[in-house]
Amino acid sequence: MGGGIPVGGIVMVMEDLEAPHHMMLLRYFMAQGLAHAQPLLFASPLFSPRCFLGTLPGLATGNESKDPRNSTETNQKGDKLRIAWQYRRFLAEQQELADRRQKQQELTELRSRSALEQKRPSLQVQHYSSRFDLRRPMERALINTETVECICLQGSDMLSQLQEKCATFCNQLSRFDSGPQQVGRIALQSLCSPQCMLLLSEWEMMAFLHQLKSTLRMARAVAFISFPPALLRPSFTARWQHLADILLSVEAVEDDDKTLDAMLTDYRDIIGFLRVHKLASINTQVPAVPKAGSYAMKVLKKKKLILEQLQQAPIDAAGDQSGGAAGLLCAKPANAPSRLDF
Repeated sequence: MGGGIPVGGIVMVMEDLEAPHHMMLLRYFMAQGLAHAQPLLFASPLFSPRCFLGTLPGLATGNESKDPRNSTETNQKGDKLRIAWQYRRFLAEQQELADRRQKQQELTELRSRSALEQKRPSLQVQHYSSRFDLRRPMERALINTETVECICLQGSDMLSQLQEKCATFCNQLSRFDSGPQQVGRIALQSLCSPQCMLLLSEWEMMAFLHQLKSTLRMARAVAFISFPPALLRPSFTARWQHLADILLSVEAVEDDDKTLDAMLTDYRDIIGFLRVHKLASINTQVPAVPKAGSYAMKVLKKKKLILEQLQQAPIDAAGDQSGGAAGLLCAKPANAPSRLDF
């Protein structure tokens, strides 16, 4: 959406109290950084934030990295063929695991060298588009590294400590003129939640966000922040939204909503909605306009998160559309004299 997260940007996700769909986006954000050996700073109101890393999705390997909707996998005949196919997949997974561990070790050795001994890397465009499997946990070799730091947000004085940790984390990243091109990731889960005990310090939270935004602008890092807007006053919620470079929100889907069932073709497969309120427009005069303002969140075969544009169901033009799906789509008045009035 919008080309990705710009370096130095802040992504804010407004939580829905009825469904924890923001946790899936947070897990993907963190897993993508760990898959590419990027430094990670994770702050959470959980008592043990490092245990949350065990819930991150693992990398999909082999045929699982392809889109299951486009794959034409055939059935194997006989137990021998099935066992042989599983054994070949096991060998491929082990080989890929060894390659990732080797890459992690090489990156760790590269960071430990002196900046004077390192050559300036050439400018290359790197795409972070790994595929993950929700049923498979993230490998411990990628989690238990020195570049991953976890902080518990419980406590009255954690705001000042969190600000100091963020500043130290950004200062430790390599500069633009020397060293390897490192991009750090800061993930703040459920900021201003009741567990954080920061509800009575809204102005201090605003000062912290201003300081974090100014720190990120001068560092090679991005931040992902989720917060429950229902727990903030409307004035502070609006201020939080203005501070975000990319503003998203998640919404739950009711089990039996006849109106949405008539409007959407794949309503039964949708677990929630993702709303795009604002995209990043840093150092540009033209704001980024998303292709769609709403996306449907789906979990395909319980292992893959998919974001798709909403597909509206066809409308029957023969019947009366005054109270049907067409009236909801076009916002048609109930007593409009003409069908063109909407």
